Amino acid sequence: MLKRKYRFKVQILALFLGISCGLSHAVPWLPFGPDGGDARSLSADPHDHLHLYLGTANGWVYESHNGGKGWRRLARVGRRDDLALDNIIIDAVDAKHIVVGAWVLGRPDGGLFVSHDGGVSWASNKEMAGQSIRALAVAPSDGRIMVAGTLKGVYRSVDGGTHWELISPEGSQELHEVESVAIDPSDPRVVYAGTWHLPWKTTDAGEHWSNIKDGVIEDSDVFSIIVDPKQPSVVYASACSGIYKSENSGEKFHKIQGIPSTARRTRVLMQDPEHLETVFAGTTEGLFRSDDSGSTWVRTTGPEVIVNDVYVDPSDSSHILLATDRGGVLASYDRGNSFEPSNSGFSARQITSYVAEAQRPAYVYVGVVNDKESGGVFASENGGLSWVQESAGLLGRDVFSLAQASEGTIIAGTGHGIYQLKGAMWTRVADGAVQETPVSTKEDSASTLGKRAPRARLRKVSAAKVIQPAALPKTSASKAVTAFDGSVYSIARSGDKLYAATSEGLLRSGTAGESWERVDGLRGLLLVAATRTSIVAADLKSLMLSVDGGKIWRTVPLPTALSQIAAVTVDDTGDLWVGGREGLFISKDRGATWETLKNLFIGDVNSIYYDEQSERVLITTGGKGTIAFAVHVPDRAVRFWDTGWNLRFLRPVGDHMVAASLFDGIVVQPQMVDSREIATH
Repeated sequence: MLKRKYRFKVQILALFLGISCGLSHAVPWLPFGPDGGDARSLSADPHDHLHLYLGTANGWVYESHNGGKGWRRLARVGRRDDLALDNIIIDAVDAKHIVVGAWVLGRPDGGLFVSHDGGVSWASNKEMAGQSIRALAVAPSDGRIMVAGTLKGVYRSVDGGTHWELISPEGSQELHEVESVAIDPSDPRVVYAGTWHLPWKTTDAGEHWSNIKDGVIEDSDVFSIIVDPKQPSVVYASACSGIYKSENSGEKFHKIQGIPSTARRTRVLMQDPEHLETVFAGTTEGLFRSDDSGSTWVRTTGPEVIVNDVYVDPSDSSHILLATDRGGVLASYDRGNSFEPSNSGFSARQITSYVAEAQRPAYVYVGVVNDKESGGVFASENGGLSWVQESAGLLGRDVFSLAQASEGTIIAGTGHGIYQLKGAMWTRVADGAVQETPVSTKEDSASTLGKRAPRARLRKVSAAKVIQPAALPKTSASKAVTAFDGSVYSIARSGDKLYAATSEGLLRSGTAGESWERVDGLRGLLLVAATRTSIVAADLKSLMLSVDGGKIWRTVPLPTALSQIAAVTVDDTGDLWVGGREGLFISKDRGATWETLKNLFIGDVNSIYYDEQSERVLITTGGKGTIAFAVHVPDRAVRFWDTGWNLRFLRPVGDHMVAASLFDGIVVQPQMVDSREIATH
């Protein structure tokens, strides 16, 4: 049962002001979650422990003024969506001066970015442009001195991050790929650097370096290094082989016992500033705490928590925040013994699918990928303004598609099979609920979806036959039962029937998703769309159409200008709409000819949806575009909105719109929200 959780009062339908032809006023659409996602780093204003900054995996910086209880989007660093912000430094003298280090997954790219207005605007540091910055530290004894670890080596700044000098040997075959750095609390010339293979140290600001590997297992990635602020001879280092401690400034390390070998990828080490004997280890299998300087450890979260950063409130060490993969920010108020989500206002979800209930259009569901147990399906009862997770039974599966059967059941297509929502629990369609159904096909071109794709777990029992509609079996007695574990990329409804485009073919259900039959001859599909009379299915290169409830399928010739299908739909008049990199194409004669709209010049189409109630087609595009489009089918009139976001798809909710951003959850048309109420909260 959904709990009511309104962020502010709204009038969902009454506040819609209407959109005239042409561009609506360019007010960015408002983000509303679902809360959570990948959080990478946490940093506090030295002058205000309640003022925090949060770095993400998609370039956004968030801000909190209440100790992390609530967040607001501040700015996107570098105006890119691929920057992982793992390090944030706030100037101890001027809190408006902030330095952020960034890197890019899978590429030697990133940069150093600087703000002088508290994070509102950012500029790239030219000397560090393109550097994959994996670590960043400021000298405790001199805030002007900073050290950065990059794939090329160790860099040092003595003027607050304006100018940088490489202080490790240029072109070194050993001191490179620097993942962690630390500076001695009393002597800023003493620098520690952890690489992807071993730790290093300099005592003269980089003039000379020594490999401090005594006691460390060879070829150990060093993820984190910390130096005790009161006893600089005490150094902790975490590596893929475990956690190490030195009591003589790194001359010799000994391995700390107590953390399971499966949790050895300790991404971050942190000491309690009030109780230095308390050390936290954030691992890929939860948070561990030691209250005796590393002699013994206890895990204080579940093993499913992947910890990227730990923040201990310097004024109240019982208050601890974790930046985690998938789960966003977790907060503890009892020294880390228990944690709860603290993500209000923070969303970094990848929404892939959406469905609104037919009888309650403000009651909507979205599907999420890449978040495992923290993702799945989220539901909203107020048109997308607030969300609760509705994923029990999905077992952490990615949800690629959502639909509603004619009798009301919500259906989810996942990376491993089909699920039905029954009460508050998702139930998987049982193995053996998929049957073979031979169909008649008609070839209209050389391209066809009839090419067979590999089927890993879907085993066909009887050979397929191509037969005419008159010979179709009247009962299911002759249908062969098979098991199904494929990926379900798209689900559409036509009348009382559901159609699912899967990695192993087109499936059809007339039982509200309880059982499915496979339409033989249509393999490896990505897209399906339907009206009451027409069903269209597609892969990247081919398009198939049925106008008789799926009995006969014909191959539809594609527009010659279209290299690859990215989106497809069919409207109530039977017109076909296809989109891709080259733009949007429409056919009124089942693919015999294609045309473009004279008043709509777009490219990189990534979503097309037919809104039956309003007789319009909703379109979004990829790339850096932020415009969403609507084409009124009867007169081909075009409306468009500058949403301020790169969108994945657009959907109506009552008389307003919601859209899925690429990486930042759901955004809502601003006319939906009463600005007078927002201003009071």
